Amino acid sequence: MNGAEAILRCLQAEGVEVVFGYPGGAVIPLYDALHKVDLRHVLVRQEQGAAFMAAGYARTTGRVGVAIGTSGPGATNLVTGIADCYMDSVPTVFITGQVARPLIGRDSFQEVDVTGITLPIVKHSYLVQDPEELPQIIREAFHLARSGRPGPVLIDVPKDVQLVECLASIDVPTSELRGTPTVNASFDEQIAAAAALIDASTRPTLYVGGGSLDAAPELLEFAEKTDIPVTWTLMGKGAFPEDHELSVGMLGMHGAAYANYAITRCDTMIVLGARFDDRVTGKLSTFNPEAKVVHVDIDAAELGKNRFPDAPVNATVAEALRALTPACASGDRAAWKQQVAEWKQRHPLVAHVARPNGEIRPQHLLEKLTAATGGRAIVSTDVGQHQMWAAQFYQPKEPRLFLTSGGLGTMGAGLPLALGAWFARPDREVWLVTGDGSLQMNIQELAVAVIAKAPIKILLINNGYLGMVRQWQELFHERNYSETWLHDKPTPDGTPADVLSPDFCALMEAYGGKARRVWSDQQVNDAIDWARTVQDGPVLLEFIVNEEENVWPMVPAGGDTGEPILEPEGVE
Repeated sequence: MNGAEAILRCLQAEGVEVVFGYPGGAVIPLYDALHKVDLRHVLVRQEQGAAFMAAGYARTTGRVGVAIGTSGPGATNLVTGIADCYMDSVPTVFITGQVARPLIGRDSFQEVDVTGITLPIVKHSYLVQDPEELPQIIREAFHLARSGRPGPVLIDVPKDVQLVECLASIDVPTSELRGTPTVNASFDEQIAAAAALIDASTRPTLYVGGGSLDAAPELLEFAEKTDIPVTWTLMGKGAFPEDHELSVGMLGMHGAAYANYAITRCDTMIVLGARFDDRVTGKLSTFNPEAKVVHVDIDAAELGKNRFPDAPVNATVAEALRALTPACASGDRAAWKQQVAEWKQRHPLVAHVARPNGEIRPQHLLEKLTAATGGRAIVSTDVGQHQMWAAQFYQPKEPRLFLTSGGLGTMGAGLPLALGAWFARPDREVWLVTGDGSLQMNIQELAVAVIAKAPIKILLINNGYLGMVRQWQELFHERNYSETWLHDKPTPDGTPADVLSPDFCALMEAYGGKARRVWSDQQVNDAIDWARTVQDGPVLLEFIVNEEENVWPMVPAGGDTGEPILEPEGVE
């Protein structure tokens, strides 16, 4: 076999079933060999789409997602998706073509140093020089991507390496792989110190991040035994049942006020698989500086990076909780839970019903989506106001049903994330919650959905603005809406007043999907029910909402998380 066939056979050996990619000159040998292996290839419409589909596949399954791009612009188009996977710890392997070895370093056509470009945003990268090293490199790349703190790995393969013969065996012993240590020698001592802090606390709060998604049973058992309220980050959504009596909700910039009060007024914060991100902590120096901290993380570099932990535990969340649960005493935090319940009652997260004129409220819309799907659908989002409304009001019943770009905050990620999730789990109902700004950033991937007959449901919240930027302009820049209005206002009958650009329903139909525009709250349930019946391809529901609808509560960047801006009184 040649190098290209060796790559594909190694992917098969790793259990890969689906790869996402776009061909080009430097990967023609790889695509020429595709017919020799049993791999499903999804032809995207732009390489960023491939990166996010691979991420959607990985986020949904926990398995390694794979994307392929050619050299030059193909490789650079992957970069945003690679950075997104790095920020959110998503296990992915990216394979890029490179110009032939004799042409490297000569500014050849479509040559870029993609290993250099991506150096700060990958766990590891390889520029393959010897075809005999391909099996070792690919096996190692998958091992690195999913071990320790998961993340992206890049393999850059020159075109001539793909063409020459490869005699190496694809069976690489596990003992020859480099890896990431997960637990150091003092694990038992760390657990004992953490348990002692937890047992001594009277007002503890769990602060659950994305590293907890694969520890949901252990988290539930631990929380119930110790009787500790549970908050979560955007990335930790789904790790704990949102309808549980110990559930306090999402914390941070647009988290529930009572969740922020709980974390900033507790005496011990138990941080599980989270990294003290600024969107959670606000001004770090005011983020409950008196509280004791138990910090569990698989990545030792996160322990003490932003906040000094009194009891660090270097382990996976599941490993740590399996040891902590028997080590901790059964708890009764009735007084503390009563205080949290009072905050909930005083500052509820309200999903407003329609305004008197029947105008749709986005918060209510997302609550209706939960009711319709029972919280069992996979929901991906783009980035902006709609993302925060979805995080506040859509309640997934299981982990890995809520997919969003957290650390990088990438507009345009939502549609390919949804498609990647559907290719991974075609048995699941999949919804994309998006905005009129975000959807246009990777809208070309609608072609993939139509051709694959993927029944993705798109819930488009159209307020005519880049909504989150507009909200900041309203609150902090005297309503100077500079370059955030996306088109002229449509009229109630759906015809443009001047320019409606684009007409999303017409555009969806042009791609070959189905669409419906919704103006009134009375039409919402029927529209959602109709969309759920469509099974032969994608469907878009465009909901027209008030252009100045805001996300509340809100902690301004760098503000005090314990003092969120609440919804102004008198807002209907």
